[in-house]
Amino acid sequence: MVNPNKVTERLFQSPSKYIQGPYAIQNAAKYLGKLGKAPLLICDEIVWGIAGKELVSALEQSEFKVHRAVFGGEASREEVDRLANLGREKSSDFVIALGGGKTIDTAKTVADGLALQVAILPTTASTDAPCSALSVLYRPSGEFHCYTFFDKNPHVVLVDTTVVSKAPPRFLAAGMGDAIATNVEARRCRFSTNFGGGLQTEVSAAICEKCEEILFKYGKQAYEANKAHAVTPALEAVVEANTLLSGLGFESGGLAAAHAIHNGMTAIEELHSLLHGEKVAFGVVCQLVLDGVPTTELDRYIEFMLSVDLPVTFELLGIPNVKDEELRRVAELACAEGETIWNLDRVINVDFVFGAIKAADAASRDYIRRTGWKKN
Repeated sequence: MVNPNKVTERLFQSPSKYIQGPYAIQNAAKYLGKLGKAPLLICDEIVWGIAGKELVSALEQSEFKVHRAVFGGEASREEVDRLANLGREKSSDFVIALGGGKTIDTAKTVADGLALQVAILPTTASTDAPCSALSVLYRPSGEFHCYTFFDKNPHVVLVDTTVVSKAPPRFLAAGMGDAIATNVEARRCRFSTNFGGGLQTEVSAAICEKCEEILFKYGKQAYEANKAHAVTPALEAVVEANTLLSGLGFESGGLAAAHAIHNGMTAIEELHSLLHGEKVAFGVVCQLVLDGVPTTELDRYIEFMLSVDLPVTFELLGIPNVKDEELRRVAELACAEGETIWNLDRVINVDFVFGAIKAADAASRDYIRRTGWKKN
């Protein structure tokens, strides 16, 4: 099941352009002009106040005619259809996503349905969604629905680090939770096909390793800079790791157990308020347990995630009294046909995954007991 068609070609894919820096939104017209002049701008009400008005002002000075579409909050098929109809009514010639992961995933799906180019302008560094040629869709209730795949990656990804630095630090931390999974998962997917349908290239493996290196080196420092709303070299490095390196890494490297367990965890209603990367962080501990890594290595990851306030126990996730039947349901969903857990280079079944989930909580609690860690 890892590589059923015996694919031998290596494959790497990426967006056409990635731009990152302070006040980058002010130069948006320079990078978006070749896509069209009548964009459908998808953003929610909060993001509109934070960056939307500034973006529209910058574009209108260069004679863009922007139609704003208010994102409803959930990346669902229903929301995609509603926004696509707006794009048709306004004869939009490309789509702009301005916001977080769910806004981005929705806009990519809208653009694909309209056969238009899409430009991604993340306002947080909370996920690795911006660069990829896929979206994750959820049901209106918040449960994981499906992955949707596109023929091409976004044409432009433009990250304004001044905007990112003003976002709550929780979002940057969640992005690190998503990004720390990149290398952990990809190194167990060397012989499985990636999201492009090919094997890993050497450069994709190197990107995954570099992503992890940056997080361990600068993650805590960047988190503290974000608390001060300061754009620093550490923040710039981590934003790039969360957005570009993790995005390229997961798509061309491959996902495995951490994200499959995340998808299963969406079935627990109490976890719907958590960010994607917060759930993935716990999934990383589960995967490391499944991988059978030494305690010293497991401790290193747990220490990192706790340093940026990521949840690694049931209690920190907000489900201290979770029942075994709920966790078994998570394991069953994680092992569903077509899930990324089957990319792992080892035998997997529901019992193993259920055990890993329980053991991950136990290992993290043990680390906290041994070290005396306390949440700030």
